[in-house]
Amino acid sequence: MAVIGAGLAGCECAFALARAGVRVTLFEMKPHRFSPAHTSPDCAELVCSNSFRSSAPDCAIGLLHEEMRALGSLCLAAAETCKVPAGRALAVDRKLFSGEMTRRVLETPEITLVRKEILSLGAKGDPPPDPELAGHEFIVVSAGPLAGESLSVSLGRLAGEEHLYFYDAIAPVLDGFSLDMDKIFAGDRHDSGNGDYLNCPLDRESYTAFREALLGAERVPPRPFEKESHFEGCMPIETLAERGFMTLAFGPLKPVGLVDPRTGTRPFAALQLRAEDLNRSMFNLVGCQTKLRQSEQERVFGLVPGLEKAGFVRFGSMHRNTFVNAPQALSPDLSLRARADVFLAGQIAGVEGYAESAACGLWLGKRLAAGIRGKDLPPPPPETALGALLMHLQSGAGRFQPSNVQFGLMPALGRKAGFRERRALYAGRARDSFRNWLEKSEMGR
Repeated sequence: MAVIGAGLAGCECAFALARAGVRVTLFEMKPHRFSPAHTSPDCAELVCSNSFRSSAPDCAIGLLHEEMRALGSLCLAAAETCKVPAGRALAVDRKLFSGEMTRRVLETPEITLVRKEILSLGAKGDPPPDPELAGHEFIVVSAGPLAGESLSVSLGRLAGEEHLYFYDAIAPVLDGFSLDMDKIFAGDRHDSGNGDYLNCPLDRESYTAFREALLGAERVPPRPFEKESHFEGCMPIETLAERGFMTLAFGPLKPVGLVDPRTGTRPFAALQLRAEDLNRSMFNLVGCQTKLRQSEQERVFGLVPGLEKAGFVRFGSMHRNTFVNAPQALSPDLSLRARADVFLAGQIAGVEGYAESAACGLWLGKRLAAGIRGKDLPPPPPETALGALLMHLQSGAGRFQPSNVQFGLMPALGRKAGFRERRALYAGRARDSFRNWLEKSEMGR
C-alpha cells in the first residue's frame, strides 16, 4: 500500500493499515521540498492553529474526537501527550506534536517512511508514473491542500476536472514575553476552564480604531491568475471587519462570558490569545488569521491594548488550499471515480480542519484494511460525527465546499428544541448510533 503525504490524514491512514498488519510505504516530500506554509521536516506539521478545537461532549467536534479515540486515532493519542492548557479545547505544542507523530511513525515496523516527492500518478498526459508506486495495489493521496504542483496537475487529470480551491489564512503568533500583562487578563469565557486564555480588552473607542486600521491596511494581493475564494470558517479578520461594525465583536472578538477583573465588567470586545507551547512563551492570536502585509500586522495589532510592543514569532499569512469536487470526483469509498485504485484522504478530499482530516485518513485506513481481509466495512451512520462528515463528501456537487464537522451535516431531529436541548439531543443520538455501529462492525476490537 502506498500513501502519499505524511500529514495528519496520511499518518492516520498508514497507522490504521499498519495496526491491521498491512505494510505501508509512506511518501513525504519534506525536507527535499517544502510547501509555502511548511517549515519543519517532521510529519503531521500543524501550519495554521495549534488547536484541534473543542473536546466538549455536547459539540460536533467533541463527538468526532470521541469517535476517533474509539477507533484508535494516532493523532489524538499523540496530542494528549503534547497538549497545552486551552480550556475545553485540545491544543498542542505544535513542535512537540510533530516530533511525537514522527517518532510513532518511525517506530511502527509496518510503515516505511520514504522522503521523496511523488510527481505523477500516471494520468493521461502525465510523464511516466513514479517507479516507486509500481507494485502497490492501492494508492492513497493524502498530500494535503498544499500538494505539489505536479502531483496536483496529475490528480486533476485523473479526477476529470479542474481542482477547486479556496484561500486559507494563518493567524500571527506572538512572543509571550513581549506582552503587556498590566493590560491583559487571564480567563476563559463563562469560567469554563482554568484561565488558560489571555484576553486583551477593548473599549468601544479602541475597538473602533482597531477595526478602522484593519479596513485601511495594505494586504498581500493574490496572484493575477488566481481567484480569491475564502473558506468561511477561516476568514481573514480584515475581511470579517468589512461586513459591518459589530461583526468582529460578535465573532472572533466577542466578549461574552468574560469579565475584566480590573473593572469588574465585561469589555466591549476582547482579543484572545492561546498558548502555542507548554512553556507559554508563544501565543496565537485566536481568530485573527490575516493576509495583511507583515509591516501592517505590526502596526494594526499594535493598536490592541497589551500588544503595543508585541514581538512576532510568526506573521500571519495566506496560502492556497486545493481540493477536489468530492461528489463528482469521488466514489463513496473515497476512491476516484475515474480510477478505482487511487483514494483520497484529508483536506484534498474536501473536509476541513485538523481533526476532520485525521478522521478521514483514519476511516480510509480502517476501510482499506477491512477490504484486504475480504470484509466490507460500511461507513458510520450519518447521525454520527464521522458518518455525517463522510456523507458531506457525497452531497451538493454543484455547490460543494469543504466543511468542518457540525450538527448541520447530520439528519434533522424531527422535533423543535431550544439551542442547548438541541445540542444535547444531537449528541445523545450520535453516541447511541456510533455505539451500535461499533458493536455491529466489530471496529472497537
